[in-house]
Amino acid sequence: LEIMQSTGFQAPCCWSDPCNKTGTQQNRFYMYCLKCILEPLSLPESPGGVAAVESSPYVPCIFCKECYLLAEQNQLLKHMIIEHKLVIADVKLVADFRRYILYWKKRFAEQPITDFCSVVRTNSEAPLEEQDNYFLLCDVLPEDRLLREQLQQKRLREILEQQQRERYDISFHSMCMFCDQEFTGNRSVLLNHMAREHGFNIGLPDNIVNCCEFLTVLQEKLDNLQCLYCEKVFRDKNTLKDHMRKKQHRRINAKNKEYDKFYIINYLEFGKSWEEVQSEDDRELLDNLEEDWSDWEEHPACAVCLFCEQQADTTEKLYLHMQKSHGFDFPKIKSEHGLNFYQQVKLVNFIRREVHHCRCYNCQEKFQSKGGLISHMEEMKHITFLPARSTWDQPQYYFPTYENDTLLCTLSDSEDLITEDQNEDIPVVSEDISNLKALKQSSVLNDLLPPSNERFSAYPESTSVLIGQSSSEHRSC
Repeated sequence: LEIMQSTGFQAPCCWSDPCNKTGTQQNRFYMYCLKCILEPLSLPESPGGVAAVESSPYVPCIFCKECYLLAEQNQLLKHMIIEHKLVIADVKLVADFRRYILYWKKRFAEQPITDFCSVVRTNSEAPLEEQDNYFLLCDVLPEDRLLREQLQQKRLREILEQQQRERYDISFHSMCMFCDQEFTGNRSVLLNHMAREHGFNIGLPDNIVNCCEFLTVLQEKLDNLQCLYCEKVFRDKNTLKDHMRKKQHRRINAKNKEYDKFYIINYLEFGKSWEEVQSEDDRELLDNLEEDWSDWEEHPACAVCLFCEQQADTTEKLYLHMQKSHGFDFPKIKSEHGLNFYQQVKLVNFIRREVHHCRCYNCQEKFQSKGGLISHMEEMKHITFLPARSTWDQPQYYFPTYENDTLLCTLSDSEDLITEDQNEDIPVVSEDISNLKALKQSSVLNDLLPPSNERFSAYPESTSVLIGQSSSEHRSC
């Protein structure tokens, strides 16, 4: 209380009311703080403004209701070849097999398969009844190639985000596979320990992703008495240790494709493994040092409605939603009240805070849920009209209610106010006419000149000299 008083905070009258017997002054202060927002809030975010597809362990057939586990991908491909005559080319280059299948299942339901696939006829020399038509789905089709590239880019973004989380994660906990020493904190501590103390180097920590899963795979192999490099199985643990030490097999086999998913380099380029990436000549890239950001993709910043969870990637769409769904016409209110940028900021933060507290900003009635509040405001038309300006035009509403409120970044001054400002007559103040005679007499340049009699006394002597020189030159000519 002393700190708040020293900063000029005016406590509500109930704190100092001697008739208020509901509790001590400290308790009333505590209850008041519970009604305040004491920490920054965050609006719900949706990546790119699009709902993510729910992950599922099952993948459906493109044509029928058969479903297979994601791990049984080959069984599904076999089923589609035998039952539906569909062949998908270069399946290994599909970054997200389930999303790929779901996309084409939807497209094949909209249009015939012949609009997308090449038809391959087998047994063309046999009788017509013995001939079969197979449909080939490959990246020769621009739509298919674009889909594969988008899935690859999406997977790369997800992998980089996962790597970033692991890089700064301090909740890591695991044991060394060789000395049973326990490590907590960051994953790099364990990886550096195994490389330094045991000569087991699986790469730099910043080049690895899904580190916990990677370590689990390696630990299972050792538990099964299997060498990590040659993958031979031994009869006991000591024999395995001696083999890995003598044969220098305390390392992983780089040609084992099972480990590729744990290294960032395998996600960098579409359809290329780490061996192909490393074998490329980078001299052309080094010659061009200018950074090209043309392929940079950024998620559009979505603004959230003032009254519900609806999001829109443009303010026009958001304003239209608030007008149609809630009857709140923000551009009209801005124009009628002549709100400048700062007043709009305060109004948005005021409405956000009142809605967060489930309190009607017109009648101050409190509700148990946000849905009940919105229903009341729409029925009573309290959502359309603003309270008195003194209620929301307060300095405290300069601070955002939600720290990631994108709507605040899109606000602008009213065009009517700008037009009025431009049409106003700007007064022009003329300059005073200077007194040149007074300036000449008071100028500091007068101090630099000699008196007038001294200046003109030297003129006759110099003039006679010049005349004498000219006459002598004339005689000589």
